[in-house]
Amino acid sequence: MSGDIQVPIPINEPVHSYAPGTPERAALKEKLAEMQREEIEFPLIIGGKEVRTGKTYKAVMPHRHGHTLATWHMAGKEEAEMAIRAAREAWREWSEWSWEDRASVFLKAADLLATSWRDAVNAATMLCQSKTAHQAEIDSACELIDFFRFNVYFAERLYEDQPLSAPGMWNRLEYRPLEGFIYAITPFNFTSIAGNLPTAPAIMGNTVVWKPSRPAVFSGYYLMRMFEAAGVPPGVINFLPGDPRAVTEAVLNSPDFGGIHYTGSTGVFQSFWRTIGENIEKYQTYPRIVGETGGKDFIIAHSSADPDALTTAIVRGGYEYQGQKCSAVSRVYVPDTLWRRIRGDLLDQVSSIPMGDVADFRNFMGAVIDEKSFDDISGYIEHARGSKDAEVLVGGECDKSEGYFIRPTLVQAHRPDFKLMCEEIFGPVVTLYVYQESEWEQALQLVDETSPYALTGAVFSEDRKVAAEAARRLRYAAGNFYINDKPTGAVVGQQPFGGARASGTNDKAGSMMNLLRWVSARSIKENFVPPTDYRYSYMGEE
Repeated sequence: MSGDIQVPIPINEPVHSYAPGTPERAALKEKLAEMQREEIEFPLIIGGKEVRTGKTYKAVMPHRHGHTLATWHMAGKEEAEMAIRAAREAWREWSEWSWEDRASVFLKAADLLATSWRDAVNAATMLCQSKTAHQAEIDSACELIDFFRFNVYFAERLYEDQPLSAPGMWNRLEYRPLEGFIYAITPFNFTSIAGNLPTAPAIMGNTVVWKPSRPAVFSGYYLMRMFEAAGVPPGVINFLPGDPRAVTEAVLNSPDFGGIHYTGSTGVFQSFWRTIGENIEKYQTYPRIVGETGGKDFIIAHSSADPDALTTAIVRGGYEYQGQKCSAVSRVYVPDTLWRRIRGDLLDQVSSIPMGDVADFRNFMGAVIDEKSFDDISGYIEHARGSKDAEVLVGGECDKSEGYFIRPTLVQAHRPDFKLMCEEIFGPVVTLYVYQESEWEQALQLVDETSPYALTGAVFSEDRKVAAEAARRLRYAAGNFYINDKPTGAVVGQQPFGGARASGTNDKAGSMMNLLRWVSARSIKENFVPPTDYRYSYMGEE
Protein backbone atom coordinates (compact mmCIF):
# COMPACT_ATOMS: atom_id res chain seq x y z
CA MET A 1 0.00 0.00 0.00
CA SER A 2 1.33 3.42 -0.88
CA GLY A 3 2.08 5.53 2.16
CA ASP A 4 0.69 8.69 0.60
CA ILE A 5 -2.75 7.22 -0.16
CA GLN A 6 -5.50 7.93 2.33
CA VAL A 7 -9.20 7.30 1.86
CA PRO A 8 -11.61 10.06 2.90
CA ILE A 9 -12.16 10.11 6.66
CA PRO A 10 -15.76 8.89 7.06
CA ILE A 11 -18.50 10.68 8.94
CA ASN A 12 -21.94 9.23 9.56
CA GLU A 13 -24.46 10.09 6.86
CA PRO A 14 -26.95 12.75 8.05
CA VAL A 15 -30.52 11.49 8.43
CA HIS A 16 -33.13 13.25 6.31
CA SER A 17 -36.19 14.24 8.33
CA TYR A 18 -38.89 13.89 5.63
CA ALA A 19 -40.84 16.49 7.59
CA PRO A 20 -43.79 18.20 5.88
CA GLY A 21 -42.65 20.75 3.34
CA THR A 22 -39.15 19.33 2.86
CA PRO A 23 -37.92 18.55 -0.68
CA GLU A 24 -36.85 15.02 0.31
CA ARG A 25 -40.40 14.24 1.45
CA ALA A 26 -41.85 15.31 -1.90
CA ALA A 27 -39.22 13.37 -3.87
CA LEU A 28 -39.75 10.18 -1.85
CA LYS A 29 -43.53 10.36 -2.16
CA GLU A 30 -43.16 10.76 -5.92
CA LYS A 31 -40.89 7.69 -6.11
CA LEU A 32 -43.32 5.66 -3.97
CA ALA A 33 -46.19 6.54 -6.29
CA GLU A 34 -44.11 5.65 -9.35
CA MET A 35 -43.10 2.23 -7.99
CA GLN A 36 -46.66 1.42 -6.98
CA ARG A 37 -47.95 2.26 -10.46
CA GLU A 38 -45.66 -0.19 -12.24
CA GLU A 39 -45.10 -3.92 -11.92
CA ILE A 40 -41.62 -4.96 -13.00
CA GLU A 41 -40.03 -8.31 -13.83
CA PHE A 42 -36.40 -8.98 -13.03
CA PRO A 43 -33.85 -11.76 -13.45
CA LEU A 44 -30.97 -13.29 -11.57
CA ILE A 45 -27.64 -11.62 -12.27
CA ILE A 46 -24.79 -14.09 -12.66
CA GLY A 47 -21.40 -13.06 -13.95
CA GLY A 48 -22.93 -9.75 -15.02
CA LYS A 49 -25.51 -11.48 -17.20
CA GLU A 50 -29.27 -11.61 -16.77
CA VAL A 51 -30.57 -15.13 -16.20
CA ARG A 52 -34.26 -16.04 -16.36
CA THR A 53 -35.32 -19.46 -15.13
CA GLY A 54 -39.03 -19.35 -15.91
CA LYS A 55 -39.77 -20.32 -12.31
CA THR A 56 -41.07 -17.09 -10.83
CA TYR A 57 -42.25 -15.64 -7.56
CA LYS A 58 -44.23 -12.51 -6.71
CA ALA A 59 -42.94 -9.63 -4.61
CA VAL A 60 -45.89 -8.08 -2.78
CA MET A 61 -46.41 -5.30 -0.26
CA PRO A 62 -46.92 -6.73 3.26
CA HIS A 63 -49.34 -3.93 4.15
CA ARG A 64 -51.35 -4.57 0.96
CA HIS A 65 -50.54 -8.12 -0.04
CA GLY A 66 -52.89 -8.07 -3.00
CA HIS A 67 -50.58 -5.56 -4.70
CA THR A 68 -47.72 -7.09 -6.69
CA LEU A 69 -44.58 -5.00 -7.02
CA ALA A 70 -42.60 -7.37 -9.19
CA THR A 71 -42.20 -10.85 -10.59
CA TRP A 72 -38.73 -12.30 -10.12
CA HIS A 73 -36.98 -15.42 -11.33
CA MET A 74 -35.90 -18.03 -8.82
CA ALA A 75 -32.54 -19.78 -8.80
CA GLY A 76 -32.04 -23.48 -8.25
CA LYS A 77 -29.08 -25.82 -8.15
CA GLU A 78 -28.08 -25.20 -11.78
CA GLU A 79 -28.02 -21.42 -11.36
CA ALA A 80 -26.11 -21.76 -8.08
CA GLU A 81 -23.43 -23.76 -9.86
CA MET A 82 -23.31 -21.07 -12.57
CA ALA A 83 -22.84 -18.40 -9.91
CA ILE A 84 -20.05 -20.38 -8.25
CA ARG A 85 -18.22 -20.64 -11.58
CA ALA A 86 -18.74 -16.92 -12.22
CA ALA A 87 -17.41 -16.02 -8.77
CA ARG A 88 -14.40 -18.28 -9.24
CA GLU A 89 -13.61 -16.75 -12.62
CA ALA A 90 -14.02 -13.17 -11.36
CA TRP A 91 -11.78 -13.90 -8.37
CA ARG A 92 -8.69 -14.24 -10.58
CA GLU A 93 -8.78 -10.55 -11.51
CA TRP A 94 -10.64 -8.97 -8.59
CA SER A 95 -8.29 -10.50 -5.99
CA GLU A 96 -5.38 -8.84 -7.81
CA TRP A 97 -6.90 -5.37 -7.89
CA SER A 98 -5.14 -2.85 -5.66
CA TRP A 99 -7.03 -2.10 -2.47
CA GLU A 100 -7.49 1.54 -3.47
CA ASP A 101 -9.14 0.55 -6.76
CA ARG A 102 -11.57 -1.70 -4.90
CA ALA A 103 -12.13 1.06 -2.36
CA SER A 104 -13.02 3.55 -5.07
CA VAL A 105 -15.85 1.32 -6.28
CA PHE A 106 -17.54 1.25 -2.90
CA LEU A 107 -16.90 4.90 -2.14
CA LYS A 108 -18.72 5.60 -5.39
CA ALA A 109 -21.54 3.27 -4.28
CA ALA A 110 -21.83 5.34 -1.09
CA ASP A 111 -22.10 8.58 -3.04
CA LEU A 112 -24.63 7.12 -5.47
CA LEU A 113 -26.79 5.95 -2.58
CA ALA A 114 -26.46 9.32 -0.86
CA THR A 115 -27.73 11.09 -3.99
CA SER A 116 -29.31 9.68 -7.15
CA TRP A 117 -30.19 6.22 -5.77
CA ARG A 118 -31.46 7.27 -2.35
CA ASP A 119 -35.15 7.61 -3.20
CA ALA A 120 -35.28 4.38 -5.21
CA VAL A 121 -33.65 2.21 -2.54
CA ASN A 122 -35.64 3.82 0.27
CA ALA A 123 -38.93 3.49 -1.61
CA ALA A 124 -38.22 -0.14 -2.51
CA THR A 125 -37.49 -0.87 1.16
CA MET A 126 -40.67 0.85 2.31
CA LEU A 127 -42.88 -0.98 -0.16
CA CYS A 128 -41.54 -4.52 0.01
CA GLN A 129 -40.54 -4.56 3.69
CA SER A 130 -43.28 -2.26 5.05
CA LYS A 131 -40.91 0.26 6.62
CA THR A 132 -41.87 3.83 7.41
CA ALA A 133 -39.93 6.64 5.76
CA HIS A 134 -37.83 7.16 8.88
CA GLN A 135 -37.07 3.47 9.35
CA ALA A 136 -36.09 3.14 5.69
CA GLU A 137 -33.93 6.27 5.82
CA ILE A 138 -31.87 5.13 8.81
CA ASP A 139 -31.51 1.67 7.28
CA SER A 140 -31.37 1.51 3.50
CA ALA A 141 -29.81 4.94 3.10
CA CYS A 142 -27.77 6.09 6.10
CA GLU A 143 -26.55 2.81 7.56
CA LEU A 144 -25.62 1.31 4.21
CA ILE A 145 -23.80 4.49 3.15
CA ASP A 146 -21.93 4.27 6.46
CA PHE A 147 -21.06 0.61 5.86
CA PHE A 148 -19.48 1.45 2.51
CA ARG A 149 -17.48 4.42 3.77
CA PHE A 150 -16.41 3.04 7.13
CA ASN A 151 -15.54 -0.43 5.79
CA VAL A 152 -13.17 1.17 3.29
CA TYR A 153 -11.63 3.23 6.09
CA PHE A 154 -11.29 0.17 8.36
CA ALA A 155 -9.72 -1.79 5.50
CA GLU A 156 -7.09 0.91 5.14
CA ARG A 157 -6.31 0.71 8.85
CA LEU A 158 -6.08 -3.08 8.67
CA TYR A 159 -3.65 -2.99 5.76
CA GLU A 160 -1.50 -0.49 7.68
CA ASP A 161 -1.01 -2.94 10.55
CA GLN A 162 2.48 -4.29 9.90
CA PRO A 163 5.05 -6.24 11.97
CA LEU A 164 8.35 -4.99 13.33
CA SER A 165 11.57 -5.48 11.37
CA ALA A 166 14.96 -6.24 12.94
CA PRO A 167 18.21 -4.83 11.50
CA GLY A 168 19.16 -6.36 8.17
CA MET A 169 15.66 -7.51 7.27
CA TRP A 170 12.22 -6.32 6.30
CA ASN A 171 9.09 -8.04 7.64
CA ARG A 172 5.69 -7.35 6.23
CA LEU A 173 2.16 -8.76 6.19
CA GLU A 174 0.12 -9.24 3.05
CA TYR A 175 -3.63 -9.39 3.63
CA ARG A 176 -4.77 -11.74 0.88
CA PRO A 177 -8.40 -12.41 -0.05
CA LEU A 178 -9.60 -15.87 0.91
CA GLU A 179 -9.25 -18.65 -1.63
CA GLY A 180 -12.72 -19.55 -2.83
CA PHE A 181 -15.98 -17.60 -2.88
CA ILE A 182 -18.09 -16.20 -0.03
CA TYR A 183 -21.74 -17.16 0.39
CA ALA A 184 -23.74 -14.14 1.65
CA ILE A 185 -27.21 -14.90 2.99
CA THR A 186 -29.10 -11.75 3.92
CA PRO A 187 -32.33 -11.16 5.92
CA PHE A 188 -35.52 -9.32 5.08
CA ASN A 189 -35.46 -6.81 7.88
CA PHE A 190 -32.50 -4.56 6.99
CA THR A 191 -31.57 -3.46 3.49
CA SER A 192 -28.30 -2.21 4.98
CA ILE A 193 -27.44 -5.76 6.06
CA ALA A 194 -28.42 -7.01 2.60
CA GLY A 195 -25.93 -4.52 1.18
CA ASN A 196 -23.17 -5.06 3.74
CA LEU A 197 -22.93 -8.85 3.85
CA PRO A 198 -21.85 -9.28 0.22
CA THR A 199 -19.81 -6.06 -0.02
CA ALA A 200 -17.68 -6.33 3.15
CA PRO A 201 -15.90 -9.45 1.79
CA ALA A 202 -15.79 -7.90 -1.70
CA ILE A 203 -13.97 -4.83 -0.39
CA MET A 204 -11.25 -7.19 0.84
CA GLY A 205 -10.89 -8.79 -2.62
CA ASN A 206 -13.30 -11.72 -2.35
CA THR A 207 -16.06 -12.68 -4.75
CA VAL A 208 -19.56 -13.48 -3.59
CA VAL A 209 -22.65 -15.57 -4.24
CA TRP A 210 -25.46 -13.52 -2.68
CA LYS A 211 -28.82 -15.03 -1.77
CA PRO A 212 -31.19 -12.35 -0.44
CA SER A 213 -34.21 -13.23 1.69
CA ARG A 214 -37.30 -13.93 -0.40
CA PRO A 215 -39.47 -11.08 1.03
CA ALA A 216 -36.67 -8.55 0.36
CA VAL A 217 -35.66 -9.54 -3.17
CA PHE A 218 -37.29 -6.38 -4.55
CA SER A 219 -35.04 -3.97 -2.64
CA GLY A 220 -32.11 -6.34 -3.16
CA TYR A 221 -32.48 -6.06 -6.91
CA TYR A 222 -32.17 -2.27 -6.72
CA LEU A 223 -29.02 -2.68 -4.63
CA MET A 224 -27.57 -5.03 -7.23
CA ARG A 225 -28.19 -2.53 -10.01
CA MET A 226 -26.60 0.18 -7.88
CA PHE A 227 -23.50 -2.01 -7.37
CA GLU A 228 -23.22 -2.34 -11.14
CA ALA A 229 -23.58 1.42 -11.56
CA ALA A 230 -20.77 1.92 -9.04
CA GLY A 231 -18.45 -0.26 -11.09
CA VAL A 232 -18.50 -3.64 -9.33
CA PRO A 233 -17.14 -5.97 -12.08
CA PRO A 234 -19.22 -8.87 -13.43
CA GLY A 235 -19.07 -11.95 -11.23
CA VAL A 236 -17.72 -10.20 -8.13
CA ILE A 237 -21.22 -10.16 -6.61
CA ASN A 238 -23.74 -12.61 -8.08
CA PHE A 239 -27.41 -11.90 -7.31
CA LEU A 240 -29.07 -15.25 -6.67
CA PRO A 241 -32.53 -15.14 -5.06
CA GLY A 242 -34.13 -18.54 -5.12
CA ASP A 243 -34.74 -21.92 -3.52
CA PRO A 244 -32.76 -21.72 -0.26
CA ARG A 245 -32.32 -25.47 0.07
CA ALA A 246 -31.14 -26.08 -3.51
CA VAL A 247 -28.83 -23.04 -3.60
CA THR A 248 -27.31 -23.76 -0.20
CA GLU A 249 -26.75 -27.44 -1.01
CA ALA A 250 -24.83 -26.51 -4.16
CA VAL A 251 -22.77 -23.91 -2.32
CA LEU A 252 -21.84 -26.02 0.70
CA ASN A 253 -20.85 -28.94 -1.51
CA SER A 254 -18.47 -26.89 -3.64
CA PRO A 255 -14.72 -27.39 -3.05
CA ASP A 256 -14.35 -23.64 -3.72
CA PHE A 257 -16.54 -22.64 -0.77
CA GLY A 258 -14.45 -20.20 1.27
CA GLY A 259 -16.82 -18.76 3.85
CA ILE A 260 -20.31 -17.74 4.82
CA HIS A 261 -21.57 -14.29 5.84
CA TYR A 262 -24.99 -14.78 7.37
CA THR A 263 -27.80 -13.03 9.20
CA GLY A 264 -30.89 -15.07 10.04
CA SER A 265 -32.23 -17.67 12.42
CA THR A 266 -30.12 -19.54 14.94
CA GLY A 267 -31.39 -22.95 13.87
CA VAL A 268 -30.52 -22.41 10.20
CA PHE A 269 -27.05 -21.10 11.08
CA GLN A 270 -26.39 -24.12 13.28
CA SER A 271 -27.44 -26.42 10.43
CA PHE A 272 -24.94 -24.68 8.14
CA TRP A 273 -22.19 -25.13 10.72
CA ARG A 274 -23.05 -28.83 11.00
CA THR A 275 -23.02 -29.35 7.23
CA ILE A 276 -19.74 -27.46 6.82
CA GLY A 277 -18.21 -29.70 9.49
CA GLU A 278 -19.43 -32.83 7.74
CA ASN A 279 -18.05 -31.57 4.41
CA ILE A 280 -14.75 -30.25 5.75
CA GLU A 281 -12.61 -32.69 3.76
CA LYS A 282 -14.16 -31.46 0.50
CA TYR A 283 -12.93 -27.89 0.85
CA GLN A 284 -9.63 -26.44 -0.32
CA THR A 285 -9.38 -24.50 2.93
CA TYR A 286 -11.16 -24.15 6.26
CA PRO A 287 -14.18 -21.92 5.54
CA ARG A 288 -14.79 -18.80 7.60
CA ILE A 289 -18.15 -18.97 9.36
CA VAL A 290 -19.54 -15.54 10.32
CA GLY A 291 -23.10 -15.07 11.45
CA GLU A 292 -25.51 -12.94 13.43
CA THR A 293 -28.57 -14.91 14.46
CA GLY A 294 -31.40 -14.71 16.97
CA GLY A 295 -32.07 -12.54 19.98
CA LYS A 296 -34.31 -12.12 22.98
CA ASP A 297 -33.34 -8.54 23.68
CA PHE A 298 -34.04 -7.02 27.06
CA ILE A 299 -34.51 -3.92 29.14
CA ILE A 300 -34.01 -4.17 32.88
CA ALA A 301 -35.13 -1.18 34.89
CA HIS A 302 -34.00 -0.28 38.41
CA SER A 303 -36.27 1.63 40.78
CA SER A 304 -34.09 4.71 40.15
CA ALA A 305 -34.87 4.74 36.41
CA ASP A 306 -36.36 7.83 34.77
CA PRO A 307 -40.00 6.81 34.10
CA ASP A 308 -40.42 8.83 30.91
CA ALA A 309 -37.12 7.66 29.42
CA LEU A 310 -37.97 4.03 30.22
CA THR A 311 -41.44 4.30 28.69
CA THR A 312 -40.10 5.85 25.49
CA ALA A 313 -37.41 3.17 25.21
CA ILE A 314 -39.98 0.37 25.52
CA VAL A 315 -42.26 1.90 22.89
CA ARG A 316 -39.58 2.81 20.38
CA GLY A 317 -37.37 -0.19 21.09
CA GLY A 318 -40.20 -2.68 21.02
CA TYR A 319 -42.48 -1.45 18.24
CA GLU A 320 -40.44 0.45 15.65
CA TYR A 321 -40.47 -1.56 12.44
CA GLN A 322 -43.09 -3.86 13.98
CA GLY A 323 -40.55 -5.35 16.39
CA GLN A 324 -38.77 -7.02 13.48
CA LYS A 325 -35.32 -5.64 14.25
CA CYS A 326 -32.68 -8.11 15.43
CA SER A 327 -32.19 -5.77 18.38
CA ALA A 328 -35.85 -5.05 19.20
CA VAL A 329 -36.94 -5.03 22.83
CA SER A 330 -38.71 -8.30 23.51
CA ARG A 331 -38.60 -8.74 27.31
CA VAL A 332 -38.70 -6.10 30.03
CA TYR A 333 -38.06 -6.37 33.77
CA VAL A 334 -39.55 -3.59 35.91
CA PRO A 335 -39.67 -3.24 39.72
CA ASP A 336 -43.13 -3.15 41.24
CA THR A 337 -42.76 0.40 42.59
CA LEU A 338 -41.79 1.78 39.17
CA TRP A 339 -44.42 -0.28 37.36
CA ARG A 340 -47.18 1.45 39.30
CA ARG A 341 -45.82 4.79 38.07
CA ILE A 342 -45.46 3.97 34.36
CA ARG A 343 -48.28 1.49 33.75
CA GLY A 344 -50.99 3.89 32.71
CA ASP A 345 -48.81 6.07 30.50
CA LEU A 346 -47.17 3.06 28.82
CA LEU A 347 -50.52 1.45 27.98
CA ASP A 348 -51.88 4.74 26.67
CA GLN A 349 -48.87 5.26 24.41
CA VAL A 350 -48.92 1.71 23.01
CA SER A 351 -52.66 1.85 22.32
CA SER A 352 -52.29 5.17 20.50
CA ILE A 353 -49.62 4.05 18.01
CA PRO A 354 -50.85 4.72 14.44
CA MET A 355 -50.30 1.89 11.96
CA GLY A 356 -51.18 1.25 8.35
CA ASP A 357 -49.84 1.88 4.85
CA VAL A 358 -46.26 3.18 5.12
CA ALA A 359 -46.86 5.53 2.18
CA ASP A 360 -49.01 7.48 4.66
CA PHE A 361 -46.27 9.23 6.60
CA ARG A 362 -48.51 9.69 9.65
CA ASN A 363 -48.09 6.01 10.55
CA PHE A 364 -45.54 4.80 13.11
CA MET A 365 -45.89 1.11 12.10
CA GLY A 366 -46.59 -0.96 9.02
CA ALA A 367 -47.34 -4.66 8.61
CA VAL A 368 -45.27 -7.70 9.54
CA ILE A 369 -43.37 -9.19 6.66
CA ASP A 370 -45.51 -12.14 5.47
CA GLU A 371 -48.24 -14.61 6.35
CA LYS A 372 -45.92 -17.08 8.07
CA SER A 373 -44.64 -14.39 10.41
CA PHE A 374 -48.21 -13.18 10.97
CA ASP A 375 -49.35 -16.67 11.95
CA ASP A 376 -46.34 -17.29 14.21
CA ILE A 377 -46.70 -13.98 16.04
CA SER A 378 -50.47 -14.23 16.44
CA GLY A 379 -49.94 -17.73 17.82
CA TYR A 380 -47.81 -16.32 20.64
CA ILE A 381 -50.48 -13.74 21.41
CA GLU A 382 -53.17 -16.41 21.58
CA HIS A 383 -50.96 -18.48 23.86
CA ALA A 384 -50.73 -15.52 26.24
CA ARG A 385 -54.47 -14.93 26.08
CA GLY A 386 -55.19 -18.52 27.01
CA SER A 387 -52.69 -18.78 29.84
CA LYS A 388 -53.26 -18.15 33.54
CA ASP A 389 -49.60 -17.12 33.73
CA ALA A 390 -49.94 -14.03 31.54
CA GLU A 391 -52.25 -11.16 30.64
CA VAL A 392 -52.51 -9.19 27.41
CA LEU A 393 -52.56 -5.61 28.70
CA VAL A 394 -52.99 -3.80 25.40
CA GLY A 395 -53.11 -4.65 21.70
CA GLY A 396 -53.23 -8.18 20.39
CA GLU A 397 -55.62 -7.55 17.49
CA CYS A 398 -54.52 -9.36 14.32
CA ASP A 399 -55.95 -8.89 10.82
CA LYS A 400 -54.48 -10.23 7.58
CA SER A 401 -57.42 -9.55 5.29
CA GLU A 402 -55.65 -6.69 3.46
CA GLY A 403 -52.19 -6.61 5.00
CA TYR A 404 -50.37 -8.56 7.70
CA PHE A 405 -51.29 -6.19 10.51
CA ILE A 406 -50.74 -6.95 14.19
CA ARG A 407 -51.46 -4.22 16.71
CA PRO A 408 -48.56 -3.43 19.06
CA THR A 409 -49.04 -5.77 21.98
CA LEU A 410 -47.90 -5.60 25.60
CA VAL A 411 -48.12 -8.77 27.66
CA GLN A 412 -47.53 -9.01 31.39
CA ALA A 413 -46.05 -12.36 32.40
CA HIS A 414 -46.71 -13.56 35.93
CA ARG A 415 -43.83 -16.01 35.76
CA PRO A 416 -40.28 -15.07 34.65
CA ASP A 417 -40.00 -18.34 32.70
CA PHE A 418 -43.23 -17.81 30.75
CA LYS A 419 -42.89 -18.81 27.10
CA LEU A 420 -43.08 -15.25 25.76
CA MET A 421 -40.27 -14.19 28.12
CA CYS A 422 -37.95 -16.87 26.76
CA GLU A 423 -38.56 -17.46 23.05
CA GLU A 424 -37.76 -15.18 20.11
CA ILE A 425 -40.99 -13.80 18.59
CA PHE A 426 -39.74 -11.23 16.05
CA GLY A 427 -42.85 -9.12 16.01
CA PRO A 428 -44.61 -6.24 17.79
CA VAL A 429 -44.98 -8.12 21.07
CA VAL A 430 -43.23 -6.97 24.25
CA THR A 431 -43.51 -9.14 27.34
CA LEU A 432 -43.01 -7.55 30.73
CA TYR A 433 -42.28 -9.11 34.11
CA VAL A 434 -42.74 -7.17 37.35
CA TYR A 435 -40.27 -8.05 40.10
CA GLN A 436 -40.15 -6.95 43.72
CA GLU A 437 -37.98 -3.87 44.14
CA SER A 438 -35.99 -5.68 46.84
CA GLU A 439 -35.10 -8.46 44.37
CA TRP A 440 -32.81 -6.46 42.06
CA GLU A 441 -30.00 -9.00 42.34
CA GLN A 442 -32.32 -11.86 41.43
CA ALA A 443 -33.69 -9.84 38.49
CA LEU A 444 -30.17 -9.44 37.08
CA GLN A 445 -29.70 -13.19 37.34
CA LEU A 446 -33.01 -13.78 35.52
CA VAL A 447 -31.92 -11.53 32.65
CA ASP A 448 -28.63 -13.39 32.30
CA GLU A 449 -30.02 -16.92 32.53
CA THR A 450 -33.50 -16.82 30.97
CA SER A 451 -32.50 -16.73 27.29
CA PRO A 452 -29.83 -18.59 25.29
CA TYR A 453 -29.29 -15.42 23.23
CA ALA A 454 -26.94 -12.51 23.87
CA LEU A 455 -27.51 -9.86 21.22
CA THR A 456 -28.66 -6.54 22.75
CA GLY A 457 -29.83 -5.32 26.11
CA ALA A 458 -30.22 -2.20 28.22
CA VAL A 459 -30.31 -1.07 31.82
CA PHE A 460 -32.19 2.00 33.03
CA SER A 461 -31.03 3.64 36.24
CA GLU A 462 -30.12 7.13 37.41
CA ASP A 463 -27.78 5.57 39.98
CA ARG A 464 -24.27 5.32 38.53
CA LYS A 465 -23.30 2.50 40.89
CA VAL A 466 -26.36 0.45 39.92
CA ALA A 467 -25.75 0.93 36.19
CA ALA A 468 -22.14 -0.17 36.62
CA GLU A 469 -23.23 -3.23 38.57
CA ALA A 470 -25.69 -4.20 35.82
CA ALA A 471 -23.04 -3.75 33.15
CA ARG A 472 -20.71 -6.01 35.11
CA ARG A 473 -23.27 -8.69 35.96
CA LEU A 474 -24.64 -8.76 32.40
CA ARG A 475 -21.22 -8.70 30.73
CA TYR A 476 -21.96 -11.76 28.57
CA ALA A 477 -25.73 -11.28 28.22
CA ALA A 478 -25.48 -8.84 25.29
CA GLY A 479 -22.92 -8.06 22.61
CA ASN A 480 -24.38 -4.54 22.40
CA PHE A 481 -25.23 -3.12 25.82
CA TYR A 482 -26.92 0.23 26.47
CA ILE A 483 -27.19 2.37 29.57
CA ASN A 484 -30.31 4.56 29.69
CA ASP A 485 -31.07 4.02 26.01
CA LYS A 486 -33.15 1.61 23.98
CA PRO A 487 -31.15 -1.42 22.74
CA THR A 488 -31.78 -0.65 19.06
CA GLY A 489 -30.25 1.76 16.57
CA ALA A 490 -26.55 0.83 16.53
CA VAL A 491 -24.64 3.25 14.29
CA VAL A 492 -21.72 2.15 12.10
CA GLY A 493 -18.46 3.49 13.49
CA GLN A 494 -20.06 4.15 16.88
CA GLN A 495 -21.50 0.85 18.15
CA PRO A 496 -20.07 -2.14 16.22
CA PHE A 497 -22.91 -4.65 16.10
CA GLY A 498 -23.08 -8.33 16.98
CA GLY A 499 -23.88 -10.78 19.75
CA ALA A 500 -22.58 -14.04 21.17
CA ARG A 501 -24.01 -17.19 22.76
CA ALA A 502 -26.86 -18.30 20.48
CA SER A 503 -26.89 -14.87 18.80
CA GLY A 504 -23.90 -15.47 16.56
CA THR A 505 -20.14 -15.26 16.21
CA ASN A 506 -19.95 -11.59 17.36
CA ASP A 507 -17.71 -10.49 14.49
CA LYS A 508 -19.09 -6.95 14.75
CA ALA A 509 -20.49 -5.74 11.45
CA GLY A 510 -19.16 -2.33 10.50
CA SER A 511 -15.78 -2.78 12.16
CA MET A 512 -12.25 -3.93 11.44
CA MET A 513 -13.05 -7.15 13.35
CA ASN A 514 -15.46 -8.21 10.64
CA LEU A 515 -13.13 -7.35 7.76
CA LEU A 516 -10.36 -9.41 9.34
CA ARG A 517 -12.45 -12.52 8.79
CA TRP A 518 -12.32 -12.03 5.00
CA VAL A 519 -8.54 -12.02 4.60
CA SER A 520 -5.81 -14.61 4.95
CA ALA A 521 -2.56 -13.02 6.07
CA ARG A 522 0.81 -13.97 4.60
CA SER A 523 4.03 -13.11 6.45
CA ILE A 524 6.92 -12.11 4.22
CA LYS A 525 10.49 -11.82 5.50
CA GLU A 526 13.18 -10.38 3.27
CA ASN A 527 16.75 -10.85 4.49
CA PHE A 528 19.07 -8.16 3.09
CA VAL A 529 22.29 -9.84 4.30
CA PRO A 530 21.72 -13.62 4.27
CA PRO A 531 24.28 -15.85 6.04
CA THR A 532 26.75 -17.72 3.84
CA ASP A 533 28.00 -20.32 6.34
CA TYR A 534 25.88 -22.77 8.27
CA ARG A 535 28.23 -22.69 11.32
CA TYR A 536 27.42 -20.53 14.37
CA SER A 537 30.04 -18.67 16.38
CA TYR A 538 29.45 -20.79 19.48
CA MET A 539 30.89 -23.76 17.57
CA GLY A 540 34.48 -22.41 17.64
CA GLU A 541 37.22 -24.36 19.46
CA GLU A 542 37.48 -24.11 23.24
